[in-house]
Amino acid sequence: MGMKKNRPRRGSLAFSPRKRAKKLVPKIRSWPADKKVGLQAFPVYKAGTTHALLIENNPKSPNNGQEVFTPVTVLETPDVTVAGIRLYEKTTKGLKALTEVWAEQLDGDLGRKLTLAKKEEKKTADALDAVVEKATEVRAIVHTNPKTTGIPKKKPEVVEIRIGGSSVAERLAYAKEILGKTLAIGDVFEAGEIIDTLAITKGKGFQGSVKRWGIKVQFGKHQRKGVGRHTGSIGPWRPRRVMWTVPLPGQMGFHQRTEYNKRILKLGSEGAEITPKGGFLNYGAVKNGYVVVKGTVQGPAKRLVVLRGSVRAAEDKFGLPEVAYISTESKQGN
Repeated sequence: MGMKKNRPRRGSLAFSPRKRAKKLVPKIRSWPADKKVGLQAFPVYKAGTTHALLIENNPKSPNNGQEVFTPVTVLETPDVTVAGIRLYEKTTKGLKALTEVWAEQLDGDLGRKLTLAKKEEKKTADALDAVVEKATEVRAIVHTNPKTTGIPKKKPEVVEIRIGGSSVAERLAYAKEILGKTLAIGDVFEAGEIIDTLAITKGKGFQGSVKRWGIKVQFGKHQRKGVGRHTGSIGPWRPRRVMWTVPLPGQMGFHQRTEYNKRILKLGSEGAEITPKGGFLNYGAVKNGYVVVKGTVQGPAKRLVVLRGSVRAAEDKFGLPEVAYISTESKQGN
């Protein structure tokens, strides 16, 4: 007989405590070490999924040169507006905000999200030059424009995005150039690029131990008593407390997750060419530009997803495969 398998849970404890995310906008805690001047992330909205046929370009693959079925995710990319600039100083306790400057003309819908400063209270660009010697990071405060999409909302999401570059002066010059302007997805990313996706996952509510942690369903006497889907033992008599490692029921889903090394297959400006017949389920038609990402992306339809330059990308050996076909057939099931 072999050794008995010990499997107290199937989920990782690294994500504990598994509680609901505080905000729908994901936090970006790390950035790529890129010397290219420009924004290092871009917020988009998830429209839905479909499938594509790619020409396999791996010479060692048995399918080399043939069409390969691949699931893809379509993300709508309405232009974002650069509303402000913020400078940070590196201290022993982390980054400290030095100053910030806002654009002269701001979208009125931004007032639904933030308390906007009065015109006479706004700082000018001279405030940035006064502290630029102390600064170590330059970030742009951008907001989305959901009213241009099919999502029934006017309140924009505000995201702080790091500006890449070889020097602080170079980053600040670019930040002043884009302040108050709108940027498209093509100004940040291009087809074939490797990116990371950050988003809040689909919420599942309060779930039991079997679904939440994948523990074994008990049979026999426990099943006859109607308690087959519970944790068999939650701990010893002493210590007289339940350890945090015990797989217990609770919140499942609606957590922030990051998925690494996704490839952009296609960028487009006409949403009608990618919208399936009848529109995407729970989303509708894509009205702005779009980006097609290979594979799946976390979160439900209409969820905000932040595309970030890859922080751990390996060498790209094969490059962008040829996209032979992207399905636009109805997703309604008819």
